[in-house]
Amino acid sequence: MKRTTLSLIAAATALAAVTGFAALTAPDGTKTADLSLPLGLPVERTTLLCPVPSSSEVAETTYTSYTPPGQGAGSAQGAGGKGDADKPADKAELLPSTVTLVDTDPKKAADAAKKPTPTKPTLSLTKPGTPVTAQVNGPAAPALVGTATGALAPGWTTQLSTVVPAGGARGLLGVTCTPPDTDVWFPAASTAKERQDYVHLTNPDDTAAVADIELYGPGGKLKSVLTDGISVPARSSVPVLLSTLTAEAPAADVTVHVTTRTGRVGAVVRVADDKIGSDWLPASADPAATAVLPGIPADATGVRLVAYAPGDDDAELKVKFVGASGTIVPAGGESLTVKSGMTAALDLPNLTRGEAGALMIVPADPKRPTPVVAALRVVRGKPGKQELGFVQATAPVTVRGTAADNRAASSTLSLTAPGETAQVKVTASAGSGGGATVSKTVTVKAGTTTAFAPPVPSGLKGGYALTVEHVSGGPVHAARMLALPEDGVPMFTIQAIGDDRGTVDVPTARQDLSVLDD
Repeated sequence: MKRTTLSLIAAATALAAVTGFAALTAPDGTKTADLSLPLGLPVERTTLLCPVPSSSEVAETTYTSYTPPGQGAGSAQGAGGKGDADKPADKAELLPSTVTLVDTDPKKAADAAKKPTPTKPTLSLTKPGTPVTAQVNGPAAPALVGTATGALAPGWTTQLSTVVPAGGARGLLGVTCTPPDTDVWFPAASTAKERQDYVHLTNPDDTAAVADIELYGPGGKLKSVLTDGISVPARSSVPVLLSTLTAEAPAADVTVHVTTRTGRVGAVVRVADDKIGSDWLPASADPAATAVLPGIPADATGVRLVAYAPGDDDAELKVKFVGASGTIVPAGGESLTVKSGMTAALDLPNLTRGEAGALMIVPADPKRPTPVVAALRVVRGKPGKQELGFVQATAPVTVRGTAADNRAASSTLSLTAPGETAQVKVTASAGSGGGATVSKTVTVKAGTTTAFAPPVPSGLKGGYALTVEHVSGGPVHAARMLALPEDGVPMFTIQAIGDDRGTVDVPTARQDLSVLDD
């Protein structure tokens, strides 16, 4: 490293030290904060990626974007300066990216990256507390790259909801647009003949990304036909059909592992089943020895657990159902063995018995915890009129989380406290077309799930957002089901509500002018 670079780093460190001291020390020299603790400051920039909604001619897509009020990090003067008072200093925009299939001509992708076409935002959010929506019909909607800055960044979320009333991809498809990442897992995918599972890779950056997709079936890793990775051009999206990635026999249960060699991508799997509909399969929480999968509807007619053990050890798991009346061990589904590097599945018939709940998996031997990733395939309805959805292992809401797209009489909120009793505050935002905010406090007893129709804004017009804030007690896992029945088919989609990570811990600093000495 050159001396010039070292000098710049030293200067920056010194400035941070002086600034940190000034921010934490009153004019009389008294300390106003504990320097031994990091500061939880609002994030100042958030990036989200939405996949291509559908290839169907009859698809009807709604985008809903929302930032909860509070914990804002910007101001008109701070972001734009005094001369920009008439301009929005803090904004959130969803910009269409170029929808690019895998192209054998690398020159075209390179030209597109060098000459990006200016585009008008599909959707713009200008203030916290009120959601905005946009409608797109048919297959023309592209993947979207979204950015929120300043006061709109903390907790910003966007929901993509698509109704496909007919055809092989029939169903209600919902997904929370994802931040870019470099390493994600998708249990519950498939390469079976009746399934058309596509992993959508969206690149938000101005340089190309290269991603690897590995598939793991019941017998271990499936041999791939690709060796050089998948190139995702700058600010574009690439859908990849999973069954084309391997020449091995179709597998009903597959775990997908997406990593990047260069760059980062937003990844999500779109599932279409010839018989039971279609939905998005989101990524599982990071591998962990204990997992909670919230949001199983009371009227589920089929629940299938799929898990994968990425480490060197086999996982011996106990399976528990956390329902309204308590935590039980489901008959016939008490345990699951997941071999290292292999995908295992367990059908859980008659799991709910009329109670909404969550599935919890824990080590059979607490002294031998083995990390796993997990997801559920959930089916509602009777044969011929069925619809599928997915529930993934989800981290608890430690501070705050939001589900953006809710409609009157169509949402069900599910809250699970697997350990201690907990209390949360549930807030329904103003509607996208009008309405007043409504809040209520909910207590979830230890070892139970509370599922209910959430509060609806008074005078609601349009859609609204639901925000869950942890108040006290133990961990709470949350999910929201959106149900839009059509022609006797109980179309639905379930989105887990994870912590929105609206704040970030910043190390505190103290005054140390010795770093300025040469």
